Amino acid sequence: MGKVAVAAAVVGVAAVSAAVVLVVRHRMQSSGKWAKAMDIVKEFDEKCATPIAKLRQVADAMTVEMHAGLASDGGSKLKMLISYVDNLPTGDETGVFYALDLGGTNFRVLRVKLGEVDNVKKEFEEVSIPPELMIGKSDDLFDFIAGELAKFVATEGEDMQIPAGTQRELGFTFSFPVKQSSIAGGTLVRWTKGFNIEDAVNDTVGTLAGGRYTDPNVIAAVILGTGTNAAYVERANAIPKWQGLLPKSGEMVINMEWGNFRSSHLPLSEYDENLDSDSLNPGEQIYEKMISGMYLGEIVRRVLLKMAEEAEFFGDTVPSKLEKPFILRTPDMSAMHHDSTADLRVVATKLKDILEISNTSLKMRKVVVELCDIVATRGARLSAAGILGILKKIGRDTVKEGEENHKSVIAMDGGLFEHYTKFRNAMQTAMDELLGEEASRNIIIKLSNDGSGLGAALLAASHSQYREYAEST
Repeated sequence: MGKVAVAAAVVGVAAVSAAVVLVVRHRMQSSGKWAKAMDIVKEFDEKCATPIAKLRQVADAMTVEMHAGLASDGGSKLKMLISYVDNLPTGDETGVFYALDLGGTNFRVLRVKLGEVDNVKKEFEEVSIPPELMIGKSDDLFDFIAGELAKFVATEGEDMQIPAGTQRELGFTFSFPVKQSSIAGGTLVRWTKGFNIEDAVNDTVGTLAGGRYTDPNVIAAVILGTGTNAAYVERANAIPKWQGLLPKSGEMVINMEWGNFRSSHLPLSEYDENLDSDSLNPGEQIYEKMISGMYLGEIVRRVLLKMAEEAEFFGDTVPSKLEKPFILRTPDMSAMHHDSTADLRVVATKLKDILEISNTSLKMRKVVVELCDIVATRGARLSAAGILGILKKIGRDTVKEGEENHKSVIAMDGGLFEHYTKFRNAMQTAMDELLGEEASRNIIIKLSNDGSGLGAALLAASHSQYREYAEST
């Protein structure tokens, strides 16, 4: 072999060796980045852990805060607002009643006829609120609502008319925190959900009323949707801050405003803390930011963003869409979490359509599903702990002698609970673990669809002036 040929062979071997080194180095770097990404996931999973012992601590803390909130205004992170609802529906109500349900960018007007063979006949109309009215003056907003209500009343058919000489009665579901002074009056605590009114019946109380109408064993209601809240039936003599005569029923519905619950036992991660500090209300609604539909997808996004920034999880550059807060909505997170296709096609489609991330490997998509599972499971189990806190407060968390068949029903409402199956199942599993086999048989968690709107009409019926007059004569 000539000198030139030998030299060429040497150069060729050297080139191959260099290429091999580059491939090995690339693989080592890739392996290192993957390991870094997995470390981020592992650390997050550990921070979000909700073993039964921790859930019991959260439940106990919820019960303590409930006691404090009932003792005095401002005594707890839980407002424990007195609703002045002391007569829940019994199922015997009859007549035609109206309801207004204001809880977001739309409101509904309802007309309900009670006492029919099929129990409830309902008509309703949904109206969009013009954006300018959401940031204007309260008079303008309520003038608009009154005008739409008048139009709806004008459509009253013969079979839904009220007796001549009687006034129409209306229940009002007002899905914002209100400190009530009576069944028909109160002061707004604060606007939320995009409303900023200059001068300005909680939906959970409505859900409780709607649930009680069809089931006398309903003792509490929980909403798990965009936001979260809970209301329950309390003994009136167990409310130290209550002023005045005790109601004849001996009971009072309490609107907990439980989204503002906070405890050192909550398993907060750096992502939760950053989400809170970046929010419009830092330090507030911590529990809600861990369990409600408004925030679950955002927590997943924040973890993925760190993986992209520190471990190049999606490649050399950070996807720009991933940097946009709240771009990953909880319904999309749910769709990925529930993806049952062998190659996780739904996950791939969501990442491409929402975050403009394409060419993901199956291994990467599995990690995304794992993150969804960590966030949803933590939220569901913490929700269960909150419910246990309520049950402990009213003594329904254990089976007492002679009450082996005494059922306690929690009426649930909200899209998160209704549509996110894995969240709902994880919550039920946690309840069963916390209560034990015997007690869990007596605690029933069930969906109460459209509870808040229907509940307002039912409360109008159960507090009807005409019913009260008839009963007193």
